[in-house]
Amino acid sequence: MDEILTLQSSVFGSLDMSRSNSMTNCGQCRLAPLIPCIQDSSQLYDYTVKVLFKLHSALPPDTLTGHRERFLKQFKSLQQFYVSASNLQYFKHLIHVPLLPENPPNFLVASDLSAHVSPVVILPPHTDTPENETVDMNLVDTTVPKSCPSPDVLEGVFGQRNTVDYRQRNGSSSPDQMSDKDLLIERLQKDIELLRMDIQRMRIEYERKIDDFKRQMVNLEAHITEQDQIIQSLKDENESLKTKPASEETASELALKLNDAEKKAKVQEEKFLKMKEVYSKLREEHIGLIRGKAELDKQVSVLKASVEVAEKEKQSLTQQIEELSNSNVKTESLQKLENYEVQFGILADEKTNLLEQNKELETKLCAMQSQCTTLENELNNVTGNMKELDEKLKEVRDQYVALEDKSRSDSNKKYIYLDCVLKEAEHIVQVAVDDLDSPALSVNNCAPEYFLQQLGNITVTTEQFESSYLKFADNSEDIEDILQSTTFFAHLLSNVLIEGKATSNASPNIEQGDQLALSCKHLGLEGLNLFRMLRNKASKNEVLSIFNKISSEITNTMKIMEVLVPNMSQDQTQKLGDIIEKELKQMDQDIEEAAQRIQDMLTNSRAGDSGMKLEVNSKILDSCTSLMQAIKVLVHASKNLQEEIVSQGKGTASVKEFYNRNHRWTEGLISAAKVVGLGARFLVNAADKVVSKQTKFEELVVASQQIAAATAQLVIASRVKADRGSEKLAKVSQASKSVTQATGQVVATAKSCAEMVEESEEMDFSKLTLHQAKRLEVESQVRVLELESMLVKERVKLSSLRKKHYQLAGASEGWEEEDFAQ
Repeated sequence: MDEILTLQSSVFGSLDMSRSNSMTNCGQCRLAPLIPCIQDSSQLYDYTVKVLFKLHSALPPDTLTGHRERFLKQFKSLQQFYVSASNLQYFKHLIHVPLLPENPPNFLVASDLSAHVSPVVILPPHTDTPENETVDMNLVDTTVPKSCPSPDVLEGVFGQRNTVDYRQRNGSSSPDQMSDKDLLIERLQKDIELLRMDIQRMRIEYERKIDDFKRQMVNLEAHITEQDQIIQSLKDENESLKTKPASEETASELALKLNDAEKKAKVQEEKFLKMKEVYSKLREEHIGLIRGKAELDKQVSVLKASVEVAEKEKQSLTQQIEELSNSNVKTESLQKLENYEVQFGILADEKTNLLEQNKELETKLCAMQSQCTTLENELNNVTGNMKELDEKLKEVRDQYVALEDKSRSDSNKKYIYLDCVLKEAEHIVQVAVDDLDSPALSVNNCAPEYFLQQLGNITVTTEQFESSYLKFADNSEDIEDILQSTTFFAHLLSNVLIEGKATSNASPNIEQGDQLALSCKHLGLEGLNLFRMLRNKASKNEVLSIFNKISSEITNTMKIMEVLVPNMSQDQTQKLGDIIEKELKQMDQDIEEAAQRIQDMLTNSRAGDSGMKLEVNSKILDSCTSLMQAIKVLVHASKNLQEEIVSQGKGTASVKEFYNRNHRWTEGLISAAKVVGLGARFLVNAADKVVSKQTKFEELVVASQQIAAATAQLVIASRVKADRGSEKLAKVSQASKSVTQATGQVVATAKSCAEMVEESEEMDFSKLTLHQAKRLEVESQVRVLELESMLVKERVKLSSLRKKHYQLAGASEGWEEEDFAQ
């Protein structure tokens, strides 16, 4: 508390209070930290008062003298702080500053604790500016309804969009929407907090209205004071009678005037009581619990007024008795005085009793207020809990219904998925069976060892498929294993049928090859029969008999293969491995020879040429040298990647067996190696012709593009079986980019050199005559037409050559001629 008071003193001390500092940016920056100070100090003040009352109830007052003095000092400083803050315009719409009572609480009187009112600090959540705010002067009923708000009420409070979300979420909730419902609950809780703040703000406004009513009370009391002055004037008239001789008539006149004054005082008191009743009715509409206290306050004020009137009458009567002491009515006056004294004593006793009753009622009122506040809080908590429980119950019911619907739909979908998978598997096997009779497969070959390996795989897969079916037969809900097994079995069976046909094509014994093809076809038909049985939901025994037939067909096929394997030559197994090694060595040799020839040409050109010719030849040969160096790096990286692929994929087999097993990939590598070697030789010949001026620069451009395309084929052939995360594959990709850049450099150099040669051979037309210029123009046009015609013919020729090249390459690598026809 001391630190807060020191801080606020420093802040107010730094401000010039003669100016409106609270409306400037600098002043608001200084005053802003005082908002949390006001909040904290109000709580600390409340706790301090309650603790000191507790201490005084347990310890002697002399022991706590120092605490009381320190509290009084803090009370004055805090009171001044609240007054100063409430007068600043900056705090008007940011915080409601409480005001402390004029006098500090008396800790020596335990009953003053019931009169203590805890200061309340409220931060009203206003969004509009203070200039645009309007105050609703109508009285509002702040009682909380017992029934829960309907969706229409929620729609009015929280907006149309939130109500629609509320109905949609209560209508079709699902586990996937739990997070959205949590967000809606949080939003509703925030809106409830805002409504509570609005209610608190309305209470503050009602308190302000009560203050206005109190000011009206003060005005009424001022009016009563005026009436008291009238009574005083009557008393003055009574004093003026002192100088006159006393008589019975004078005493009777005074008695009449006194009666008139009493009647007027009673009339004024009745008016005052009526105004009090009107005021009490207004307060009863808003604060029911304060009504009793207000009535007691009215009674006490009435008693105080009557006592004051009685005291004044007593004084006036005493004066009259002194004036009339020598008169004949002394005895009557004394009797009246005695009567008035008796009445005054009775009124004093009644006042004492009423004051005691007032204190008791105030104590009961405080207890009832605290109990009412507790009950309201408990009621709000119970209401909120009931709403939350109702919402959760609705959500749980909706989720239960949704889960039941989803369970039924999932159960139906499982059987639909299973039927679709079986239908697709049947289609896959049917296509493979149909392809067995296709003449297109007559040119395909397959190694018998690889086909034997596939037969072993299909045997294991058939056993797994059978076990998955048995699980499904025992529990129809467990379809995951049979779905996976069906797909895998169908694809593997299709591969086995095609590879069996390819293996039969490579058999030297035609009869045994036909037996193998027929056995594969029987195996495929039994597979189709199995899938049809499963789709038609045949009995368990029928399906198991089909599984037994498939196993017997696989065994029969393996027996045929055991007869075929010893008869098939092993020379072809070693053939592909030898060819790939030979072609790769030949490719390296061609590249080395090409690089060496280019280097020799560069040396000879530098020794024998000069001027423009030396510059052109040097640029061309340097660019070709850079291209050959990039190709060397690419070939080396491709060989390293190829070795990595073979080492990872061969397993326990040899390198040559791996090449034979993957014969298509091996044939692609062989073709790429041949093309790279041919491209290197073609590039060297083109460079030699360009240097010796036997051909044009375009031939060099074509040669560089051809060898770049050949290296791209080599990269693609190496990348087919490589691991995507391999570092060597990344090096191959980087080397391929370098080859592309080097090829572009060769093309750019050839074009620039051609432009240099053309510029050096440009004709001088300054000395031509009109006839010569016309003749040269006609010759140039004829030359352009000839070149255009040659260009069209060469393009047709190039297209035919490429088509023929693809056909020859396909025939050498086992491609089908029908593909080219298409």
